[in-house]
Amino acid sequence: MQFHLNGFRVGDPTIEPAADGAPQVDMPETVDVLIVGSGPAGLVLAAQLSQFPSINTRIVERRSGPLLMGQADGVACRTVEMFNAFGLSDRLLREAYWVNETVFWRPDANDRGAIKRTGRVQDTETGMSEFPHVIVNQARVQDYLLDVMRRSAQRLEPDYDLEVVNVQRDDAHAYPVSVTLRRTDAARLGEEVAVRARYVVGCDGARSCVRTAIGQKLHGDAANHAWGVMDALAVTDFPDIRLKTAIQSGSKGNLLIIPREGGYLVRFYVDLGEVAPDTRDAIKHTKVDHIIQTAQQILHPYTLDVKEVAWFSVYEVGQRLADRFDDAIAADGSSREPRVFIAGDACHTHSAKAGQGMNVSMQDGFNLGWKLGAVLRGHSGIDLLRTYSDERQPVAQELIEFDKEWSSMMAAPPKDPSRPEAGGVDPAELQAYFVRAGRYTAGVATHYRPGALTGDATHQALARGFTIGTRFHSSPVVRLADAKPMELGHVARADGRWRLYAFADASRNALDALCEHVSSSPDSILRFVATEHADADSVFDVRAVLQQPHRDVRLEDLHPLLLPRKGRHGLIDYEKAFTSDAVTDIFDARGIDRKQGALVVVRPDQYVAHVLPLNAYADLHAFLRPIFRTTR
Repeated sequence: MQFHLNGFRVGDPTIEPAADGAPQVDMPETVDVLIVGSGPAGLVLAAQLSQFPSINTRIVERRSGPLLMGQADGVACRTVEMFNAFGLSDRLLREAYWVNETVFWRPDANDRGAIKRTGRVQDTETGMSEFPHVIVNQARVQDYLLDVMRRSAQRLEPDYDLEVVNVQRDDAHAYPVSVTLRRTDAARLGEEVAVRARYVVGCDGARSCVRTAIGQKLHGDAANHAWGVMDALAVTDFPDIRLKTAIQSGSKGNLLIIPREGGYLVRFYVDLGEVAPDTRDAIKHTKVDHIIQTAQQILHPYTLDVKEVAWFSVYEVGQRLADRFDDAIAADGSSREPRVFIAGDACHTHSAKAGQGMNVSMQDGFNLGWKLGAVLRGHSGIDLLRTYSDERQPVAQELIEFDKEWSSMMAAPPKDPSRPEAGGVDPAELQAYFVRAGRYTAGVATHYRPGALTGDATHQALARGFTIGTRFHSSPVVRLADAKPMELGHVARADGRWRLYAFADASRNALDALCEHVSSSPDSILRFVATEHADADSVFDVRAVLQQPHRDVRLEDLHPLLLPRKGRHGLIDYEKAFTSDAVTDIFDARGIDRKQGALVVVRPDQYVAHVLPLNAYADLHAFLRPIFRTTR
């Protein structure tokens, strides 16, 4: 990481100097962004907005304090990539359980009352991400994000013991959204607090008050199948207890085992069977002893002695989705500027089987956070905010369709060769589907369609491995100035900046010409969006990757754009240029045209926005200028 840019300072460099007026204890009368709910979506959004000291953000939560025990636990590879941008991946990976392999068990052909291991696969396809799929308690995930907020210049903390009573919009006001809050703590129970906001984001769960206020509803059906889930400390002779395990028993139901962090704790998803209308209430009151007993029966002939249950719950699988994630369509059907948004469970719910709920919710927050930041800091117009619902609603729809199929397969009994008429799922089919669905469970299946923030594929062949509309897939490089081996994608921080990765052509002439255009041409996009007194890379972070080994490149031969002077002392940033790694050449790994090179444009949320030739200055300008408020 880089620090000391604006002068030497002692202490922990991850703690930013406090902004003027931070922290403000009492709820102010007006805020830029009011976030309702401190779950995964709300905290990612708050963590992102906390990086912008000029934006007044508050987050309210009806609970009395931080979450202590969370329901979700799976953190997808893509989410770890996002966490790296917040500086959190090292902590997460150190504490979490790594899901390396998944095993499959089915009824023993010689004794259908017993189970037998029938398959073992790698959990995540090699090369899909530099990060693993991991397991950690949702409460700990939220602790990490709270820490990012506390270390920011805003010193942002949630306001607990506050629930939303009413949300109303009045576009004649400078702060168009008025919110009435009610205190839930015993000392001030029922006391109301009024606040006005430029924007409100409801991250307040499946029973969202904010969603109701903007007239949106969750549509979908329950799957009429119940599962019990428990986190337990247990003694067992089942050999795969420390591996992710999918078990189909002959007649006792199915079981999904997820080892937890710490080496001892294990999560059990226990099949409780079909739910009929007349049994729905009874299922909700299932005792933990019944969940344990069912798990023991499924594991036969192995034993399970549960010593302690840290947490348990019973739920019915259901997938539901809202039509829109904002209030851009008024009650009379007319279009208007979006001012109120919903994210996470407030606009989509999933089963726990595919591990998508928390991960998709956090990606909602990341998508919306940089866009709110760009609008409120004056970099972009309000139309940028329309892209949030346009992008995220189809993603949620696609993942729900996958979740329905995966949950159905997980709940189905295994086929019995002696009773083919009974139906069920072939265990081999379940294993094969798991492998095919790897991109969804890893969180890397999101592919944004062409639109305002996603270019067309005219020049995709120049960088085949950086598919436009998908997340930027990192690869090893060597930093030129200090010969440090590293991942190229790890230079991106959650700072709201766009990245322009210039992969050099064979002669480097096109790279040098691009740098000259960007830094000096009257038509450079930088000249149209430059912020007065800001560093040259405050909006666009230009990085170059050269084809030659690092020892064959002289730092002094780089274009000055790649050695920019920054900060109040005009210090030189030496971390803009990279070369190929000797073992994994990024040009080969990502299919980059060696003769022509390529310019890969990446959004602040790490998604590839465009791929262009290095000399496509007009195309670059035409794509980026509508996204930004230009100075001329």
